[in-house]
Amino acid sequence: MATRKLRIPSTASTPSGHQRLTLNPHLARRSFLKLSAASAALAGAALSTKTIRKSHAADGKQAYQDSQTIRTVCSYCAVGCGVEAEVQNGVWIRQEVAHDHPVSRGAHCCKGAGAIDMVTSEKRLKNPMKRVGGKWQNISWDQAFEEICSKLKTIRETNGPDALHFNGSAKVSNEMAYLQRKFAAFWGSNNVDHQARI
Repeated sequence: MATRKLRIPSTASTPSGHQRLTLNPHLARRSFLKLSAASAALAGAALSTKTIRKSHAADGKQAYQDSQTIRTVCSYCAVGCGVEAEVQNGVWIRQEVAHDHPVSRGAHCCKGAGAIDMVTSEKRLKNPMKRVGGKWQNISWDQAFEEICSKLKTIRETNGPDALHFNGSAKVSNEMAYLQRKFAAFWGSNNVDHQARI
């Protein structure tokens, strides 16, 4: 079909006198539409829910010993996609999409697919850190709290409550976002936004 190189038919020209480019002048419009419809039908059949199978972790298809599967919802946004969390001794160890969930219908966005990394990632911060002399150092919770409170108080006293901007994150839960907005309201500022809009 459209395997030929671009060619300019000598007889095909537009009202303005310019010649039209076509991939294959022998492929009629009706044939093109039929081929497009057939391709869409095949793609739809290949992606139908009947061909979706529940996947398992590559390192083991069986559940961990003494673990339980808890059906819950993703906490990243208000959509409420379904998650099947495998929990062992109170620790979230593996997750799977809920294939029969009415909202997500067996799918996750990139945040939901990596939700378990908030708990199990090796890069997750477990204590406050401060950059000193160009290098990050661990500090105590008390030190972090005192330094942050002191700087916030100085900003408020010097420039007023509107000098502070509260920036949201795509990695916080609905509850954390609510607390952040509540803190901004108590602070006396309406400068709250989300990182996706910045």
